[in-house]
Amino acid sequence: MTQNHAPDAPQVSFPNLQWRPVSASDLDSWAALIARTAAVERPVWFERRADLAQIVESKNNPVGQNSVLGFDADGVPRAYARLTKNQDGAKAHGFCAVDPQWQRRGVGSALLQWLEARTRQRFAEDAGAVKDGGAGNKQPVPPRLRIFIEQKQQHQVALLEESGYEVVRYYNEMHRPLSAPLPEAPLAHGLELVPMEPGLSEAVRLAHNQVFADHWGSEPRDEEAWGFVVNDPLARPDLSAVALESSTGDVVGYQLASHDPETAVTRGFTEGYTDLLGVRKEFRGRGIAQALLADAVRRFAAAGMDKASLDVDSDNPTGAMALYRKMGYVPVNTSLAWDKVL
Repeated sequence: MTQNHAPDAPQVSFPNLQWRPVSASDLDSWAALIARTAAVERPVWFERRADLAQIVESKNNPVGQNSVLGFDADGVPRAYARLTKNQDGAKAHGFCAVDPQWQRRGVGSALLQWLEARTRQRFAEDAGAVKDGGAGNKQPVPPRLRIFIEQKQQHQVALLEESGYEVVRYYNEMHRPLSAPLPEAPLAHGLELVPMEPGLSEAVRLAHNQVFADHWGSEPRDEEAWGFVVNDPLARPDLSAVALESSTGDVVGYQLASHDPETAVTRGFTEGYTDLLGVRKEFRGRGIAQALLADAVRRFAAAGMDKASLDVDSDNPTGAMALYRKMGYVPVNTSLAWDKVL
């Protein structure tokens, strides 16, 4: 077997596939591999070529050191794995896919082993994240790998269980039919809604980092990570909005939306998706989140969509689940966060 890795990347050991890091020249065949897998597993969302094009441009997580692509004898990609990690982060995120024709042959286990080995390396390269052990003592955080999958993907669930991973969080996908009466939720006096524009991006990023500082598993987004959100190929600033304090112009809340036109084919309906919704802590309790969500629903309906959708941490500390139910959203799908401390 040929192994053609960057010098500092771990090796994958699996017969009949040749492995090397992903490169920009692989975009078409890499996207085709993911699409073949998605056609069978039918996830709610999967990465397409435009998403992968963003990924190969990452400077924080260069694919040359943080990915592996396995080719069969005919040069067709049959499996891949990719790792991301913030430099000071306490966890790494793993992504992988195996061509349906190559599943149940041990390829998935080999990819997990590669992801775990690369996670250990990334923590060593970053000198390890640290936590406060009390009395000002800083202690290194052990390498941790996190993988998200949908609950319905039972063969992946079995593989993660067998490999020593544990479920650490549940996330609910929620839908609201836009044929139902649309909510009214005006902003309080002294606040205003404005369109999401490029000039507001940095202020919204800083507000987002503040909003999510008390959310489980959240880490601050730097400029590159934020760019993956606002420059996402599916991002729809025309369906997004920012709440400002009128007297200061400060960002107090935001709702960033996207729309995937292919969902009409794969899921049978069109949807406006709320990627991020947040209100700064000192402004909570004033109906801002409700007003932002009501505005989003109305924008989606005006754009001719069938449903509004979003995902929420089932243990969200702000009580978001109750708000979404009040606004007419209902859970339709569950995703799981699996962790393994290495």
